Amino acid sequence: MKKSFLWLLPLCMLLAACPFESTVPMEARPVEAVDSNLLGYWYGIVKDGSDFFGIEALEISPQSDSLYSIIRYGKAIKGDMILPDTSTFIGYTSYIGDQRFMNVEGWINIEEIEKKKRVWRKQKVFYVSAFDKRNDTLDVKAVTESFSTKKFFTQPADFKQLLSEILNRKHNVYDDQYSLKYRKITKPLQIFPSR
Repeated sequence: MKKSFLWLLPLCMLLAACPFESTVPMEARPVEAVDSNLLGYWYGIVKDGSDFFGIEALEISPQSDSLYSIIRYGKAIKGDMILPDTSTFIGYTSYIGDQRFMNVEGWINIEEIEKKKRVWRKQKVFYVSAFDKRNDTLDVKAVTESFSTKKFFTQPADFKQLLSEILNRKHNVYDDQYSLKYRKITKPLQIFPSR
Protein backbone atom coordinates (compact mmCIF):
# COMPACT_ATOMS: atom_id res chain seq x y z
CA MET A 1 0.00 0.00 0.00
CA LYS A 2 2.81 2.45 0.81
CA LYS A 3 4.40 2.08 -2.62
CA SER A 4 1.23 3.08 -4.43
CA PHE A 5 1.42 6.61 -3.00
CA LEU A 6 5.11 7.27 -3.69
CA TRP A 7 4.23 9.12 -6.89
CA LEU A 8 2.58 11.80 -4.70
CA LEU A 9 5.89 12.79 -3.10
CA PRO A 10 7.28 14.76 -6.07
CA LEU A 11 3.89 16.40 -6.58
CA CYS A 12 3.75 17.47 -2.93
CA MET A 13 7.24 18.92 -3.12
CA LEU A 14 6.33 20.81 -6.29
CA LEU A 15 3.20 22.19 -4.64
CA ALA A 16 4.90 22.98 -1.33
CA ALA A 17 5.75 26.48 -2.47
CA CYS A 18 2.61 28.31 -3.50
CA PRO A 19 1.49 31.91 -3.66
CA PHE A 20 -0.33 33.17 -0.58
CA GLU A 21 -4.13 33.06 -0.89
CA SER A 22 -5.96 35.55 1.29
CA THR A 23 -9.64 36.22 1.86
CA VAL A 24 -8.86 39.96 1.89
CA PRO A 25 -6.65 42.08 -0.39
CA MET A 26 -3.63 43.98 0.91
CA GLU A 27 -5.40 47.27 0.18
CA ALA A 28 -9.17 47.70 0.52
CA ARG A 29 -9.44 49.63 -2.76
CA PRO A 30 -7.24 50.91 -5.58
CA VAL A 31 -4.82 53.71 -4.70
CA GLU A 32 -4.00 54.86 -8.23
CA ALA A 33 -5.44 55.00 -11.71
CA VAL A 34 -4.65 52.37 -14.32
CA ASP A 35 -1.05 52.73 -15.55
CA SER A 36 -1.14 52.57 -19.36
CA ASN A 37 2.46 51.25 -19.35
CA LEU A 38 1.20 47.98 -17.83
CA LEU A 39 -1.40 47.39 -20.53
CA GLY A 40 -0.70 44.89 -23.27
CA TYR A 41 0.47 41.34 -23.82
CA TRP A 42 3.33 40.04 -21.65
CA TYR A 43 5.15 36.75 -22.31
CA GLY A 44 7.28 34.64 -19.94
CA ILE A 45 8.80 31.18 -19.53
CA VAL A 46 8.88 29.37 -16.17
CA LYS A 47 11.61 26.78 -15.48
CA ASP A 48 12.13 25.16 -12.08
CA GLY A 49 15.36 23.25 -12.79
CA SER A 50 13.75 19.85 -13.31
CA ASP A 51 11.95 18.70 -16.44
CA PHE A 52 9.08 21.07 -15.62
CA PHE A 53 8.69 24.30 -17.51
CA GLY A 54 5.79 26.44 -18.46
CA ILE A 55 4.87 29.08 -20.95
CA GLU A 56 2.84 31.90 -19.55
CA ALA A 57 1.38 35.10 -20.92
CA LEU A 58 -0.55 37.91 -19.29
CA GLU A 59 -2.99 40.06 -21.19
CA ILE A 60 -3.63 43.22 -19.18
CA SER A 61 -6.35 45.68 -20.14
CA PRO A 62 -8.28 48.36 -18.25
CA GLN A 63 -11.54 47.26 -16.66
CA SER A 64 -12.24 50.72 -15.23
CA ASP A 65 -10.27 53.85 -14.31
CA SER A 66 -8.46 51.99 -11.51
CA LEU A 67 -9.02 48.27 -12.14
CA TYR A 68 -7.15 45.95 -14.49
CA SER A 69 -8.60 42.96 -16.29
CA ILE A 70 -5.91 40.26 -16.32
CA ILE A 71 -6.08 37.12 -18.41
CA ARG A 72 -3.38 34.57 -17.63
CA TYR A 73 -2.69 32.13 -20.43
CA GLY A 74 -0.57 29.23 -19.27
CA LYS A 75 0.73 25.95 -20.56
CA ALA A 76 2.73 23.74 -18.20
CA ILE A 77 4.89 20.98 -19.61
CA LYS A 78 6.06 18.12 -17.38
CA GLY A 79 7.82 15.34 -19.23
CA ASP A 80 5.47 14.46 -22.08
CA MET A 81 2.33 16.00 -20.52
CA ILE A 82 1.02 19.40 -21.65
CA LEU A 83 -1.44 21.08 -19.29
CA PRO A 84 -3.18 24.17 -20.73
CA ASP A 85 -4.57 26.66 -18.25
CA THR A 86 -6.34 30.00 -18.69
CA SER A 87 -7.54 32.14 -15.79
CA THR A 88 -9.13 35.56 -15.49
CA PHE A 89 -8.52 38.02 -12.67
CA ILE A 90 -9.21 41.57 -11.61
CA GLY A 91 -6.30 43.56 -10.21
CA TYR A 92 -5.39 46.93 -8.76
CA THR A 93 -2.23 48.49 -7.42
CA SER A 94 -1.16 49.50 -3.95
CA TYR A 95 2.13 50.40 -2.30
CA ILE A 96 4.37 49.51 0.61
CA GLY A 97 6.91 52.33 0.63
CA ASP A 98 8.05 52.81 -2.97
CA GLN A 99 7.31 49.21 -3.97
CA ARG A 100 4.21 48.71 -6.11
CA PHE A 101 2.06 45.65 -5.53
CA MET A 102 -0.78 44.19 -7.55
CA ASN A 103 -3.76 42.93 -5.57
CA VAL A 104 -5.19 40.17 -7.75
CA GLU A 105 -8.74 38.94 -7.18
CA GLY A 106 -9.62 35.47 -8.36
CA TRP A 107 -11.96 32.59 -7.61
CA ILE A 108 -11.22 29.04 -6.51
CA ASN A 109 -13.50 26.01 -6.30
CA ILE A 110 -13.73 24.34 -2.91
CA GLU A 111 -15.09 20.85 -2.41
CA GLU A 112 -17.08 20.27 0.77
CA ILE A 113 -19.02 17.30 2.08
CA GLU A 114 -22.59 18.09 3.12
CA LYS A 115 -24.91 15.28 4.17
CA LYS A 116 -22.57 12.70 2.63
CA LYS A 117 -22.63 14.49 -0.74
CA ARG A 118 -19.92 16.41 -2.52
CA VAL A 119 -20.76 20.08 -2.83
CA TRP A 120 -18.66 22.55 -4.80
CA ARG A 121 -18.65 26.22 -3.99
CA LYS A 122 -16.70 29.17 -5.31
CA GLN A 123 -14.65 31.33 -2.98
CA LYS A 124 -13.09 34.69 -3.74
CA VAL A 125 -9.35 34.83 -2.99
CA PHE A 126 -6.68 37.48 -3.33
CA TYR A 127 -3.07 37.08 -4.37
CA VAL A 128 -0.47 39.80 -3.93
CA SER A 129 2.58 40.32 -6.10
CA ALA A 130 5.29 42.96 -6.08
CA PHE A 131 6.06 44.21 -9.56
CA ASP A 132 8.51 46.47 -11.34
CA LYS A 133 8.32 47.58 -14.95
CA ARG A 134 11.48 48.56 -16.76
CA ASN A 135 11.34 49.27 -20.50
CA ASP A 136 9.66 46.19 -22.05
CA THR A 137 10.19 43.91 -19.02
CA LEU A 138 7.72 43.27 -16.20
CA ASP A 139 9.24 41.62 -13.12
CA VAL A 140 6.52 39.97 -10.99
CA LYS A 141 7.23 38.42 -7.57
CA ALA A 142 4.33 36.62 -5.87
CA VAL A 143 4.11 36.68 -2.07
CA THR A 144 4.59 33.10 -0.85
CA GLU A 145 2.23 31.25 1.46
CA SER A 146 5.11 30.79 3.93
CA PHE A 147 5.81 34.52 4.35
CA SER A 148 4.17 34.32 7.80
CA THR A 149 2.71 31.82 10.21
CA LYS A 150 -0.45 33.93 10.29
CA LYS A 151 -2.67 32.65 7.48
CA PHE A 152 -5.98 34.47 7.94
CA PHE A 153 -6.68 38.18 7.92
CA THR A 154 -10.01 39.93 8.44
CA GLN A 155 -8.86 43.44 7.49
CA PRO A 156 -6.67 44.54 4.57
CA ALA A 157 -4.79 46.93 6.89
CA ASP A 158 -3.66 44.00 9.10
CA PHE A 159 -2.37 42.08 6.07
CA LYS A 160 -0.52 45.15 4.75
CA GLN A 161 0.99 45.99 8.14
CA LEU A 162 2.35 42.48 8.69
CA LEU A 163 3.79 42.29 5.17
CA SER A 164 5.35 45.73 5.61
CA GLU A 165 6.96 44.73 8.93
CA ILE A 166 8.44 41.56 7.44
CA LEU A 167 9.78 43.45 4.41
CA ASN A 168 11.32 46.09 6.71
CA ARG A 169 13.24 43.26 8.44
CA LYS A 170 14.64 42.38 4.99
CA HIS A 171 13.10 38.89 4.96
CA ASN A 172 12.30 37.31 1.61
CA VAL A 173 8.54 37.02 1.26
CA TYR A 174 8.49 36.02 -2.39
CA ASP A 175 7.92 32.64 -3.99
CA ASP A 176 10.71 31.88 -6.46
CA GLN A 177 8.61 29.43 -8.45
CA TYR A 178 5.77 31.91 -8.91
CA SER A 179 8.01 34.88 -9.67
CA LEU A 180 8.66 35.62 -13.29
CA LYS A 181 10.00 38.14 -15.76
CA TYR A 182 7.68 38.91 -18.64
CA ARG A 183 8.56 40.58 -21.93
CA LYS A 184 6.06 42.84 -23.67
CA ILE A 185 5.29 41.53 -27.15
CA THR A 186 2.64 41.99 -29.79
CA LYS A 187 -0.25 39.66 -29.09
CA PRO A 188 -0.03 36.63 -31.40
CA LEU A 189 -2.84 36.21 -33.89
CA GLN A 190 -5.41 33.59 -33.01
CA ILE A 191 -5.38 30.94 -35.73
CA PHE A 192 -8.58 29.23 -34.65
CA PRO A 193 -11.16 31.75 -33.42
CA SER A 194 -12.78 30.95 -30.10
CA ARG A 195 -16.51 30.50 -29.99
